[in-house]
Amino acid sequence: MAKIELGGMALRDGVLLQSERNWAAAVRLPDGSLKVRSGEKALLPGRGLLAHVPVARGVVRLGESIGVLPRLRRELGLPVLPHEDPRLLVASALSAAATLALRRGGRGSPLARELGVAVVSLAPALLAIRDSELSRFHGAEHKSVGAFETGGDAGRAGKEHDRCGSNLIGPLVVTSTASNLLLRRWRAERNPLAVLLAGLVSIGSAVEVFSWMARHRGHPLAGLLRTPGLEVQRLFTTREPSAEQLDVAQAALGELLRLEGVEPAPAVAV
Repeated sequence: MAKIELGGMALRDGVLLQSERNWAAAVRLPDGSLKVRSGEKALLPGRGLLAHVPVARGVVRLGESIGVLPRLRRELGLPVLPHEDPRLLVASALSAAATLALRRGGRGSPLARELGVAVVSLAPALLAIRDSELSRFHGAEHKSVGAFETGGDAGRAGKEHDRCGSNLIGPLVVTSTASNLLLRRWRAERNPLAVLLAGLVSIGSAVEVFSWMARHRGHPLAGLLRTPGLEVQRLFTTREPSAEQLDVAQAALGELLRLEGVEPAPAVAV
């Protein structure tokens, strides 16, 4: 049987997991019960051809993953998405204001300003996540996926994971800084079409680098690019979950494996 590669994200009081073609989510309700929903992902037209086109395939994969969120929100009927947390809304507003101020400022080299933008745009959200339950559900997601991949016990699995979206931070800082510097050089930073195209190329390129990192885990450059994401996970975005939170992640995993027609392997203590 082909290997199933799982990804996911923390929700407010829950976990979302995805495979290439399916998704499943579990959320803990205020009364203590679990609400589980799942379904097939909406695949973009022409994905078979685009899967062989570097950069474009990364944008397609990311778009299909994000496309699950509106349906998930309708199915659960609850404010479960991370950005629906008021603290994250405030943090996002602060990030946007700080980013605008840095970009409009004339001090420093363009490279220094772009690196400053990359840091400032992340900091408020990271601080907000660190003090929320999202970080615990993020840890529960990683532990469940890690245990599935290794056949180990979810409770003993690590709360950081090599394929977490946080590990896109290193590649994305590089690609977004490069694309923004090129926009400045070509004086196209105020051209909406050029900005959109540069953003898509930046994201697609970062996903390509991310995939390369996963295939070359022992390479020194892969380790260097992975370091910022792992440190972000360790310090901000993941904390050890409670047993109840881990049960939520396990419920999402069980439902996704059911859709995939896979029996969960018996846990092996490690």
